[in-house]
Amino acid sequence: MTPVLNFIRDRNGFDLILIGFSVLYLLVFAGLPFVFNVVMSFQQVDLFNVARLDRDFVGFENYRRVFNDPDFWLIAGNTAIFVGLSSILQLTIGFALALFFSNSFPGANWLRGLFLAAWITPAYANGQIWKWMLAGDIGIFNYGLESIGLIDEPVYWLSNPDLSLYSVILVNVWLGIPFYLLLISVGLSAIPEDLYEAAELDGANAFQRFFGITLPLMRDTVLALVALGAILTLQQFDLIAALTSGGPVNSSNVAQYWSWQLSFKAYQISLGSVVSVLMLLIVSVVAAIYVMSTRSERLS
Repeated sequence: MTPVLNFIRDRNGFDLILIGFSVLYLLVFAGLPFVFNVVMSFQQVDLFNVARLDRDFVGFENYRRVFNDPDFWLIAGNTAIFVGLSSILQLTIGFALALFFSNSFPGANWLRGLFLAAWITPAYANGQIWKWMLAGDIGIFNYGLESIGLIDEPVYWLSNPDLSLYSVILVNVWLGIPFYLLLISVGLSAIPEDLYEAAELDGANAFQRFFGITLPLMRDTVLALVALGAILTLQQFDLIAALTSGGPVNSSNVAQYWSWQLSFKAYQISLGSVVSVLMLLIVSVVAAIYVMSTRSERLS
């Protein structure tokens, strides 16, 4: 036992053990399910053989069926709008709030903490609250808009096919802003104040200081944050389930919810696996952008 104990006590040996446990954890809880899901996308899977491995291989037939599905391009477009618009709005509003809270004024820390309260609340609970608020008949959202004269009659935000997706985006943006606010605030605090003071002495106004100092120095952080935020948005399932369940007529359906519908409502498990594999490919591309941006930030 002495060589083993010496190996554990050795710094390099202890590091290797920690790395080994981490790799083992990833293989068991991430690697094996991933491989199992990819294999299922090339097989004919139903409720009777889902727990077996000796299933019939059908090649790319499942992928052909998904691409030929009448709802595929609608849901793909919804997913692109959901992720793209959410990311743009969350970044813009989060950046603006981070700049606002970077100024010193009484109660700034308390207000910043209130923003974080929404982020730590479960997404499904937030979705249920917003569902009541956006209700067409008794919702406080319509009541407020009617009170200030912006609308004359109730708007059915969640049941109108033209509005349902954008209503979900509104809630998702509200839910994700604290995440952007927190990380951008950390990045802003790392910028030396001397740079702003020197620029101000040279006559640079607020916009020139922002575009000449803040934005260039925050470039890598913003790129990494957008990539990470897009990944989190692609994983957003609870809001869809709580608000619209993908309806009406798939007008607010997105890939992550469609994959669940195919697998656990229509029991077309193979097709659900195909959608999740396609999502994994997209996430891999976004993750690669995130890794490159963080590597660039470390090198700089």
